[in-house]
Order: sequence, then C-alpha cells, then structure tokens
Amino acid sequence: MKTLWDYTDLAEAYLKRPDYSEMAIDQALSFAKLSPQALVCDVGAGVGHLTRMLLGRGYSLVAVEPNDEMRRLGIETTRTFQNVSWFEGTGEATGQAENQFDLVSFGSSFNVVDRQKALIETARILRPFGWFMCLWNHRDLDDPLQASVETLIKNYLPDYSLGSRREDQTQVIMSSMLFLSPRLIEGRIMHRMLVDDWIMAWRSHATLARQAGHRFADIIKSIAELVRGQVSVDIPYTTRLWIAQLSSKS
Repeated sequence: MKTLWDYTDLAEAYLKRPDYSEMAIDQALSFAKLSPQALVCDVGAGVGHLTRMLLGRGYSLVAVEPNDEMRRLGIETTRTFQNVSWFEGTGEATGQAENQFDLVSFGSSFNVVDRQKALIETARILRPFGWFMCLWNHRDLDDPLQASVETLIKNYLPDYSLGSRREDQTQVIMSSMLFLSPRLIEGRIMHRMLVDDWIMAWRSHATLARQAGHRFADIIKSIAELVRGQVSVDIPYTTRLWIAQLSSKS
C-alpha cells in the first residue's frame, strides 16, 4: 500500500528496536480495565513490537500495517501466537468493521498519520466507550551518549526536528471532541543493546532518514564512530503513553 512514509528499506532494521516499558503498558491496561477477552486493533503494527506485548497479555489482536515488508516481518515475529490476524490498512482507513474493538493502539505510528482522521477512524471501529492508546519510546537526551548523538545530528542538519512524536498528544486527542481527557503514563526503561544492534536500530529511524536524505548513510556512519570499540551500550528510554476513552457513540 502506498503511503507518504515508505518503510520498506527500514523494515529489517526495525527488528532491532527496543520494546516498550512493561510497567507503562500494564498501567494503561489496568486503567482501561480491559477484560481478558478484549479485542484489540494495533494500527501501524510494523514488525510487531507492541502487537507481541499485547498478545503476551492474552488479548486477541488485529494488526493493521500498510507496508508489505513490515507486515511480512510482523507476521513472522507473531507466528507462534494463535489469536492474531494481519491486515493491510492505515490509521485513516483501517479496513475494519465499525463497533468492533475494545482498544485501538498506535505504537510509534500515531505521528505518521493524519492524526484527526485517524482519531475519527478509531472512534468508528471502537465499541461504545472503547479506548484509544498511542505511545512511543523516547531516548533520554540527557544521557551523555544520546546528547552526543543529538549534537552530531545537528551538525549535519541544523534544522533537524524530532517531530510530532515528541509532542504532548493531549490537545490533539481532545480537539477531536471524540474522547474524554487522556491520561499520560510514563515508564522508564534501560535497554542494554549490542552495538551492532543499536546501529541497526538507528537505520530504522524514519524521522531522521526523511530529513537527512542522501546524508543519512553518513550520519549513521558517524553515529557508529561514537561507539567504536564497544561491544554493548546501555540506552535509557522513557515510554510515553496516552490513553483515552471514547466519550460516546451516536
């Protein structure tokens, strides 16, 4: 499926991205009081990071992913689960029936859709008083290594922007007039990664790739130079998650 952001060349690298905070996920699901039989639609499911975490908690999943290669890898990474189905679709047009889901989730994907159109589509496919959830892993930019990376990127791209993934999503959600006031949940997590895996994860950084253009390969090479000779790195993240209940159904 053709989308504005084409992840085909980044799909393999996405496998090396770290998972979200277990604590943040558990707090969100506890807040929503989802039943064990809940049906979840994971939109922009990618290679299945959030999908697998939700499957591991016993929910039934419909994973929606527009990119063929990402979807192929997602199907592969969730092959041991019985209660998941994969479909081609987008946040604005999931292709799913209305009034079907207890939760619609966007793991690191709400920033690459038309957010208001995606919220309208979410409301359409949710059951009455169902839940919307979006979340990202944010690198701790106060960490010395991450600060060095940011300085390096700015040297290449003085106008580099971290984009809407770093924004507070509260007003975006509220402006749709479809959901009650969202709750922000944060969970700190430290990931120890092999250096090769960390560099591979950087190769999946679509926000950087879009802004860097032909300089992307040089930036990745320079990031790799920061950790030359190291076997592994400890990367601190904060999972930031917004969850909001559908206010009503007409």
